Amino acid sequence: MATLHDVARAAGVSVSAVSRVLSNSPTVRVSDATRARIHDAARELEYRPNHAGRALKLARSNVLALVVPDLTNAVFTELMEGVEDAALDRDYFVLLGRSERMQPGGGTIERLVGEGRVDAVLIQPGEGLPLTPELLHAQKAPVVLLNSVDEALEGAVTAPDAEAARLAVAHLVARGHRRIALAGGVRASATARRREAGYRAGLAAAGIEVDERLVLHGGYSPSAGGGALRALRESGERPTAVVFANVNAAIGGLAWARRHGVSIPADLSVVAIHDSWSAENTSPPLTTVRLPLRELGRTAVDRAVRRLRGDREAAAPVVVDAAPVLVERDSVAPAP
Repeated sequence: MATLHDVARAAGVSVSAVSRVLSNSPTVRVSDATRARIHDAARELEYRPNHAGRALKLARSNVLALVVPDLTNAVFTELMEGVEDAALDRDYFVLLGRSERMQPGGGTIERLVGEGRVDAVLIQPGEGLPLTPELLHAQKAPVVLLNSVDEALEGAVTAPDAEAARLAVAHLVARGHRRIALAGGVRASATARRREAGYRAGLAAAGIEVDERLVLHGGYSPSAGGGALRALRESGERPTAVVFANVNAAIGGLAWARRHGVSIPADLSVVAIHDSWSAENTSPPLTTVRLPLRELGRTAVDRAVRRLRGDREAAAPVVVDAAPVLVERDSVAPAP
């Protein structure tokens, strides 16, 4: 098995230069040509770093924890792929967990950090369940909140939620709709508040006054989506279109509509925020606004690793620099 000394000899540089280049040390000062020569030598010799030794020396595990509400939720697939891709690019591995099992007081996150099993934690809080793990502050471990903001924690990476909701409304307005309802998330959810703000901004841009009777706060689950349509029908309100703040809620809304004789899109047009493989396999296939979740995951890893290297600027909150995309399918028709 090749060693650092073998790589250094093949590249014609010192062992310390090889160690710093291959570990992406911010203190390394070598030319691009030397860096390339080191990487070429390591590749040709099939050098594999001793992660156990490196972890002991640097007090680092080279593992990031990614905590999401539900590992089976299709919405988080691109997010997890973005995190994993960016982590592997930086020689990190990813440990996955569910946020329901990692609430403050449960001790799981605190143990992961306190025992040195992970270097940083990326957390997508569950809807309405903000996480503020106090012990992490004392540990000084980077915590990156995904799609949420907590003043008690440094570092937050959010998606352009408001822009996504504005795009959904603009698409419906372009098809002639003016009575557009919002099936939003719970009021405590940061993403729900941003998406509601975008919905209101979209209506204002079209010169449409918000009818508060058409703004609901049920949540992101399929049952909440069905409940939103049921509440609109029972109240006597008759919107011609609905923006669902989450694709899972929209799928529940489609199921409810089918059971109760509401034709989508003949009777009611539907646009959902988020896209997933499930959206194109519903009946009818859902028109959605795809959020840049892969970019969100990659940005979160970048911020976490930069903070581990002492970059204080990476602790500032940031919105992903990528625009949401409208995906047109069959759940929208011209207003009746």
